[in-house]
Amino acid sequence: HPVLRLGERVGPFPACLDEDLVRRYARATSDPSPLALAGLAVPPVALVTGIWDAQEAARTALVSAELQTAATGGVHGEHDIVLHRPLVPGEPLRLVVEGHGARPAGRNVAVTLRYTALDPTDAVVAEQWWTMVLLGVGCEPVGEPAPDHTFPADARDRPVGSYEVDVDAGMATRYADVAGDWSPHHFDPEAARRSGFDRTFLHGLCTMALCAQGVVGLVADGDPDRVRRIAVRFASPTYNGARVRVRVYDAGPLGFAFAADSDGAPVVDNGRAALR
Repeated sequence: HPVLRLGERVGPFPACLDEDLVRRYARATSDPSPLALAGLAVPPVALVTGIWDAQEAARTALVSAELQTAATGGVHGEHDIVLHRPLVPGEPLRLVVEGHGARPAGRNVAVTLRYTALDPTDAVVAEQWWTMVLLGVGCEPVGEPAPDHTFPADARDRPVGSYEVDVDAGMATRYADVAGDWSPHHFDPEAARRSGFDRTFLHGLCTMALCAQGVVGLVADGDPDRVRRIAVRFASPTYNGARVRVRVYDAGPLGFAFAADSDGAPVVDNGRAALR
């Protein structure tokens, strides 16, 4: 298809989360979980640390070069992780990537790639849907929409609690060191201004990790292995040096809903979590 190549796989890419990497990830994201800090349980969003090389290769191979060139820019719009079982520190995993779908999103295009993590027996351990928004371009719908994680309208009537965490000055650097994403707008004020923001901001997937900490602490009894799904829509950046507040709600049979704000602005909406 001229917009997104469907039915093709890119990879595999190695994705092993050993105990040292888990500990570094937990420290990088200021995770309060003793299990994560000891490298004994993998935080639910930590799988993304193995995705950077796969993302770059898959975007080049699967997404139309003409569409990417025509776009005035691109942002990470949504991310959805489903863990079919708890991850085991040190287990060898392989990531394969496929085009999932593309659709118009206002004056932009939302392109979703699906990442599947396989164990040595080729059993599916986890799936991720990464939705990028290419700005200022259009397309006809192709493939499938990303899995739905819309915030249920009545969930706000059932608040569970809130979790707050400071984005200290070193968090972006620690996270980049673990995840491999050294995009300059996280560190260079001028690069941030070229991206349309007045100061440097945290990686979106690190903000997602902070949301997951709130879910683990408030509804999963502090056990990262209990989280089966976590999904977000990125509303705006979390600025370095700010404070993030995550509010979690009971979504009934859908599990839990959550949203996050920072400096009075929403940074994550349509958050959804499910427990095993």
